[in-house]
Amino acid sequence: METALGRRRYLPEINSPNFNTRGGAERMAINMPIQGTAADIMKLAMVRVQRRLDAEEMQTKMLLQVHDELVFETPREELDALRDLVFDEMPAAMTLDVTLKVDAKWADNWGDME
Repeated sequence: METALGRRRYLPEINSPNFNTRGGAERMAINMPIQGTAADIMKLAMVRVQRRLDAEEMQTKMLLQVHDELVFETPREELDALRDLVFDEMPAAMTLDVTLKVDAKWADNWGDME
């Protein structure tokens, strides 16, 4: 199996005589190209965002990735610039036939996020 960017996952269990083992490998074979490509896109987006944060000498810190989300810690005065940066860089991480939607939310602390 291979992602859109060529990352491969080998599934030798796909030929297993054991029904359950083979079934698990078959599910991985179906999911891997989609989920793996999504992971590749997120990694590329993170690199693009961090390079811009560094280039623009922003105080914002990228803290973590949660599935398809990025969590930042940023001074209030950088909120608008961060939003614009993320809206520019994340969809540009990979050219696809569909548009990658980006959304942004912020709160004073993570516990206030929905």
